[in-house]
Amino acid sequence: MKYTLRVWRQNGPDDRGRLVEYTVDGITPDMSFLEMLDVLNERLLLDGDEPIAFDHDCREGICGMCGLMINGTAHGPQKATTTCQLHMREFDPRKPITIEPWRARPFPVVRDLVVDRSALDRVIESGGHVGVHAGAAPDAHAVPVPKPDADRAFAAAACIGCGACVAACPNGSAMLFTAAKAVHLAALPPGQPERGTRALTMVQTQDDLGFGGCTQAGECATACPKEIGTDVIALLNRDVLWKVD
Repeated sequence: MKYTLRVWRQNGPDDRGRLVEYTVDGITPDMSFLEMLDVLNERLLLDGDEPIAFDHDCREGICGMCGLMINGTAHGPQKATTTCQLHMREFDPRKPITIEPWRARPFPVVRDLVVDRSALDRVIESGGHVGVHAGAAPDAHAVPVPKPDADRAFAAAACIGCGACVAACPNGSAMLFTAAKAVHLAALPPGQPERGTRALTMVQTQDDLGFGGCTQAGECATACPKEIGTDVIALLNRDVLWKVD
């Protein structure tokens, strides 16, 4: 199959950037989206052109590196799928594909489709961990955890930190990410002592980093490749209000 691509090219954070049109052929339906970009880059190199920079790592939907806006949708058209697990059979060869980087103020473009997502790391550093000293690890099952709490923790911990929620949010909010990282700890016994402080500190940090406010648009949950729901945001807000009060 042959595809027409409109790819965002930007030499650095100070460059204005622009969309450049490419044609890539010899693409099979079973190729992943990133494999298609690999094919294009190989041909650009053979032609003596600069390859397109894009983030990737595990290519198994785990690491969260492959953040791309595809036809205006974070990670592309397939629900609950990262860009690396998206296949070319999802696209009509007769229609052009527009590929852009994440668009959010705290995510400056490094080059082409690569953005600096280290702001999410700063949010984690501010409180997304258990800091209390509880001594040696207890024996397995020594501390009973109700199944609903365990299920909530596991669901929130599925967040891979890709930033799709930020890119999809009209406000550029990181609340779904922050909530997932706080709630999965708050749902378990070791996370209880710092629960309120953790929530307040992480929310304050994301605000300081320039992420927008959450207005419950819901686009974050729609874009999340791990299908984390907005209920975690409600739980985070509860903990913030409890700490403030």
